[in-house]
Amino acid sequence: MSVAILGAGISGLSCAITLEKAGITPEIFEKRSCPGDRFVNAEAMFSVLNRPSGDTLDTLSEKYGIVLHPIDEVNKLVIHSKNETGAVEGKIGHTNIRGRHENSFESQLARQVKSEIHFHSTLTCEEAVKNFDHVILATGDGEYAMRQGNYRCDLTCTLKGATVEGTFVTDEPHVWFNYEILPKGYAWVIPFSGSEANVVIAFPDYPQTKIYDLDKMWELFFDLCQRNMNQRFRITDRFEVRNYVMGICQKPQIGNLFYAGNCFGAISPGLGFGQYTSILTGVYAAQAICEVAPYEDLVQHLFENYNHSLALRQFIDKLDDDGFDRIARASNVKLIETINTHVFGSDSNFDLLKWLTPFLSMKR
Repeated sequence: MSVAILGAGISGLSCAITLEKAGITPEIFEKRSCPGDRFVNAEAMFSVLNRPSGDTLDTLSEKYGIVLHPIDEVNKLVIHSKNETGAVEGKIGHTNIRGRHENSFESQLARQVKSEIHFHSTLTCEEAVKNFDHVILATGDGEYAMRQGNYRCDLTCTLKGATVEGTFVTDEPHVWFNYEILPKGYAWVIPFSGSEANVVIAFPDYPQTKIYDLDKMWELFFDLCQRNMNQRFRITDRFEVRNYVMGICQKPQIGNLFYAGNCFGAISPGLGFGQYTSILTGVYAAQAICEVAPYEDLVQHLFENYNHSLALRQFIDKLDDDGFDRIARASNVKLIETINTHVFGSDSNFDLLKWLTPFLSMKR
């Protein structure tokens, strides 16, 4: 059996590890010079967004043999709105590094893979489909699926970020919802360490947001961020992504071609997370090749989770700064703090997005 994996990101490498455990040696083709994205960035995996799993990293390790080490466990998520500051506390997820860094998830997975990775590859999907029994398309975006007419684009988004030096608490990421500065968008600070962090703004490319100057939005937020965190940062690296497509494939498999990672549609339109889904699509594609179950059946719950997340995005779009102020203020109420621990905690299996979707749909 011959298997080609196009892309040495987290979905492609997770697929390779799963195949190897079943005694199948795939060939991995990566167009870049190393695993990972074009830039280094910090991300987070929040358990509440990946139900019915509890602790996502424990699930990946215990159930699928995918072992990943985070930067830290998140014990507090600080929420900043225009006029309030609140927090969700408890063991609610993990932070990690992505991209060209020795401790990134991509680098960790690459060290677990025994199969050869062909870097600087020019192999096309069309060529792979003709020459291999099975092909996993895990190239990191939905471009090819869109060209095939097998991808529904729900929105595009723009991100601008920087790596900064300062003083940080590694188990306390921060998030901002302030539509006066970032209309329909949000921003975050995720520490790499006690002295380095990622600062990012992100917003959907709606007609009302396209009129704003990206550099000006960045300057306003960066100043606000430094004031809120009571320090001045030194920028050591920058990145920018415009019009990044977010959507989901129509069919997870066409013939011998499996769509995985962002080619499948792993990124959540609600808040932009998608690492857990990316990894699962790689694992599921391998399991389908090994005839554990049809790929379409294995990924069905991921389609459902995506649609719940889309409902969340549509609800967030309807909120204003007063609404975010109420949410931040409520998170400091003792009863709400207790509820948050049970709902958002990694030990919980409560599927908040699933239960909220009917309510969020009514609020559109």
